Amino acid sequence: MSPPLQEIYSLNCSSSYRFLGRVQLITIRKSADRGFADHGWLKSFHSFSFAGYYDPQHMNWGNLRVINEDRIEPGTGFGTHGHKDMEIISYVLTGELAHKDSMGNVVSIPPGDIQRMSAGSGVMHSEFNHAPTQTTHFFQIWIEPNEFNIQPSYEQKTVEPSSKRGKLALLASNQPDERSVKIHADASLYAGLFDAAERFETPLDSKRRAYVHLVKGQLKVNGHDMLAGDALLLEQEHNLVLEQGQGAEVLVFDLN
Repeated sequence: MSPPLQEIYSLNCSSSYRFLGRVQLITIRKSADRGFADHGWLKSFHSFSFAGYYDPQHMNWGNLRVINEDRIEPGTGFGTHGHKDMEIISYVLTGELAHKDSMGNVVSIPPGDIQRMSAGSGVMHSEFNHAPTQTTHFFQIWIEPNEFNIQPSYEQKTVEPSSKRGKLALLASNQPDERSVKIHADASLYAGLFDAAERFETPLDSKRRAYVHLVKGQLKVNGHDMLAGDALLLEQEHNLVLEQGQGAEVLVFDLN
């Protein structure tokens, strides 16, 4: 039986947290330290406080509010529920995610696609796994907008694996290119695939925050060994180095 929607979606918002120590700030958050909820039909890891998981030290990172790693059992899903003033991104790893909303969109999100829904002044939607046997494994991401009460909108694009191979591909931004989706937030989201000798280095704006979440595999990030589910929170850093991957898929956020 599905838990009440208010249990799944209610949030206790607060100000962001900061890790102090040295001049350049890097903190790793291990996969096992995340919140976890098992609803039977849904198993979900929460990187930040969400629903029944509350930790005042892990409320958000800049304007990144939610990263939930969800697994939806076959023939189940989230019933119709509402959102307002939030940029919501879905990134599917395996299986497919069916989406239906009050704007008239009825679509399926396969692995490799990036989906964005701007909730704006208010939208109702549902998400479902219609497969008879396969679990849908996906990441649900919420980013706080810098525009409020806008008209709700939806966008979905396919990101080819080749564009992520050994480098970072832009998935979502307030200044997107033709292969990425637009978000109404001061943030950008990238994804990359790394194996063996593939190495990628890019500058960071030291006045902004970065967040690196390893989706699968193993990867060394700025000298830190990361496993699937681990995250790296960065402040006042000038460079990002991704290397020594083993079947790695990574999400990288540039945040205010």
